[in-house]
Amino acid sequence: MSLPTTAVVGAGPSGLALARAFLAEGLPVEVFERHGDIGGLWDPENAGSPVYASAHFISSKTKSAYPDFPMPDEFPDYPSHRHILQYLRAFADNYNLRSVITTGTGVRQAEWSGDHWTLELETGAQRSFEHLVCANGTQWDPAWPDIPGEFAGQLMHSQEHWSSQTFVGKRILVIGGGNSGVDIACDAASTANRAVLSMRRGYHVLPKHIFGQPSDVFADSGPELPLRVSQAVFARLLRLLHGDPTRYGLPKPDHRLFETHPILNSEILHFLSHGDLSIARDVAAFDGLTVRFVDGTSEDFDIVVCATGYKTSVPYLDRSHFVWHHDRPQLYLHAFHRTNPHLHALGFTEGDGGAYTVFDHTAVAIASLIRMLHERPDRRSEWLNLAATDDVEFRGGIKHLDTPRHANYLHVSDYMKHLAKLTRRFGWQEPDPQRYRHFERIAPKTSS
Repeated sequence: MSLPTTAVVGAGPSGLALARAFLAEGLPVEVFERHGDIGGLWDPENAGSPVYASAHFISSKTKSAYPDFPMPDEFPDYPSHRHILQYLRAFADNYNLRSVITTGTGVRQAEWSGDHWTLELETGAQRSFEHLVCANGTQWDPAWPDIPGEFAGQLMHSQEHWSSQTFVGKRILVIGGGNSGVDIACDAASTANRAVLSMRRGYHVLPKHIFGQPSDVFADSGPELPLRVSQAVFARLLRLLHGDPTRYGLPKPDHRLFETHPILNSEILHFLSHGDLSIARDVAAFDGLTVRFVDGTSEDFDIVVCATGYKTSVPYLDRSHFVWHHDRPQLYLHAFHRTNPHLHALGFTEGDGGAYTVFDHTAVAIASLIRMLHERPDRRSEWLNLAATDDVEFRGGIKHLDTPRHANYLHVSDYMKHLAKLTRRFGWQEPDPQRYRHFERIAPKTSS
């Protein structure tokens, strides 16, 4: 019996992890990428890329790499988008992943017939596969805020932002207190006549280095502490490092540390303390060039940047294939369809650690499941029952805020432990980086 075929949509970071895992497992796979080259969101040449000139990783290179493929020593602690794109393409070339990737070819539609997927490509061609993995990313379909009135200046989404030069001599308002919003507000603070950051709530601000180490390296250097102890220790440490953040004009956080994704930025307090950046409350309405805030204040601006995030979109699939919460598909382990064992996804999550190791381990699990369903059909019902009923969450004991950003948020340590339990239960391939040591013997070579 021939091995099951799998189509992967997207050749960004998660799609590349899938390509490597399937090749290492010896399973046939084809990856379709609508853009002209691999890299996903990290290629600013791709339409819809959220990357801007000053964009850097918010996790360090030490914690961000794929297993068995560390980032180069010469990379800085927090690589730029240029470094990340270089790294992703080196990863693809090192493992000969381009041999299974078709670039410049998007998937227009995928239809499930009960035993296979029919993919209609943007070229008009049709292809059939037994499994489909959605890896098309989450940061390309802008989410706009619903604000009454009309703004008479330039209204743009953070996706359209590239350089701080756009802000020279202008009055700039950035809406949104996430990491991108704070980065763009700092861009504006360096060149604009007036820079204001509108925040709905207060956030905890973490520096990128603590005692000379990247913050995530420092956090992982000691024992894993109970949640309440960890929150108390790091909150006190931040107080020692920064003092009271409300001194800088920041709203007091309405949640404990780690209950929402913190701001990881070492510049915002600098610009606030020098008067180059100011904080405003949430926007209530637009009125010409005037922006009115919920606290009754108002101010005129030339440019408003909405750093209000992105919707998760899977445009080639009918929406009914997934159960949605906060516009995020709800899947078992954030990767497996609850009832259809031929539909999977990767990269539709955020977490409190480096994503690429999560992508790799989950990709290995997806490939292992597909092989198991093929070779051990007697375990199919066991898997289906587990996928339909196992409601484990990966929160690390943290009650996250009920926001779209946290609908698929995971505590990486909890997630990896549960994935390891499933691997042992079903006898799947262990996600051991050493399995890639002889990868070149496995990966097919290109005809050229």
